[in-house]
Amino acid sequence: MPAEPAASDLVAALNTQLAGRYAITRSLGGGGMSEVFLADDLELTRPVVIKVMSRELTSEGSLERFRREIGLAAALQHPQLVPVLSAGEVQHLPFYVMPFVEGESLRQRLDRGPLSVRECVSMLLDVARALAFAHERGVIHRDIKPGNILLSRGSAVITDLGIAKAISGTANPRRLDTRVTPHSGDLTVAGTSLGTPAYMAPEQVVGDPDANHRVDLYALGVVAYECLSGAPPFAGLSASQLRAAHLTTMPTSLRSRRAEIPPGLDALVLRCLAKDPAARPRDATEIVRALQSPELLEEKKSAWRSLRERLDGLFKA
Repeated sequence: MPAEPAASDLVAALNTQLAGRYAITRSLGGGGMSEVFLADDLELTRPVVIKVMSRELTSEGSLERFRREIGLAAALQHPQLVPVLSAGEVQHLPFYVMPFVEGESLRQRLDRGPLSVRECVSMLLDVARALAFAHERGVIHRDIKPGNILLSRGSAVITDLGIAKAISGTANPRRLDTRVTPHSGDLTVAGTSLGTPAYMAPEQVVGDPDANHRVDLYALGVVAYECLSGAPPFAGLSASQLRAAHLTTMPTSLRSRRAEIPPGLDALVLRCLAKDPAARPRDATEIVRALQSPELLEEKKSAWRSLRERLDGLFKA
């Protein structure tokens, strides 16, 4: 097995292979899944991001499958989807190129605390619209999480669309780490299934080959729960406990943690977190309609009115 190339070797190889089109400017870090670089697009004079996949996620002769899956994602054009510009191979490792998005990830935003209800609903609408567009065209994300949602100029965009399937199509199962540690956090892991432990639907946890677009709806529910409460539903559990919780335990109501959350929004998030995929919303379009419904907004006003009335009653007493 060839040794994993050092970052400096990778940069040199990329610069040689992409000479005249892209030039690496600096590393943006990475982890077990990929090495990420900021680069200049020399033809269009704009910054781009290049992600090079880890050797642990590839097998010999699988690049064509990777390119095919990435090609499906690259064909999607939507304002809330970060497109894939190109893909290739360097030192036998698949890579892909995306535009650089100015702003921050939802993960970075959550590190400063929960979102307001208004912020959360706006973000969910953007993500749900993007998922509806992708799902209608047969593309499932499979790894929706705060690290793959970028916030830029007041809107949310999804990145790495289709990457999970592309990786699973190229992965060598004998060389994948199937462990999930309590500190996996926002790290994508691969094994019998691929995704991020805290955001994986029950059918992903068990590696159900028939899992469909509703895995993205479950993950979106986990993201919404974290945005509103400050932590994902099963935070702090061990690896085995986390798997079991996704399979058997329903999270507590959001309103039990934060009283001002509208009952309708609470109910919608919990529907997304249903263990049975058929009990979740039918599709992302249904989530968009629910978030836009006047009833949800009226319930929000009613919750504030109820709180104000209780406070008025206390002062009068």
